[in-house]
Amino acid sequence: MSKTNPVLDAIYERRSIRKFTDDPVSRKDLTAILEAGRWTPSGLNNQPYRFLVIHDHDARVEPLAECTKYGHIVKAAKLLICVFLDKQAMYSEMKDHQGAGACTQNMMLAAHSLGLGTVWLGQIINDQAAVLEVLGLSTEKYELQAVIALGHPDQKGSSKRNELSEYMLEDF
Repeated sequence: MSKTNPVLDAIYERRSIRKFTDDPVSRKDLTAILEAGRWTPSGLNNQPYRFLVIHDHDARVEPLAECTKYGHIVKAAKLLICVFLDKQAMYSEMKDHQGAGACTQNMMLAAHSLGLGTVWLGQIINDQAAVLEVLGLSTEKYELQAVIALGHPDQKGSSKRNELSEYMLEDF
């Protein structure tokens, strides 16, 4: 792996973190993470991404945890960043969904670069209507894409990847 390129290092070293310390995440770090999401490319520069930050002391944490089998992670995080698409700003469903994934990844890489841990909670979108109700948002206007659980890591992440050749459809 690289060790000389900070972007590649962040990609190769970032791992999903599901346990967090009680240390707060600074507003400066949170803003930097949200800015990384804001700078995600989008088709026609439509910028359909919308964010909602929920702090660990927010009354919505408990009911939000009920919307996923990973509720224990929702409760453990110092912050949750909910990533939405604004349906009125979308122009291509597939492209905007892909962009939301890139947006989520941008924020997770930014968090990693700041020494913070994240995990992408995707299963929670299976109960999207309940999540939007808990958050007081309209299903007509917003589509939940992901929830990022965020905090100072209280564990080491681990992961394995297949060999590159297993992904290739042809030799390059």
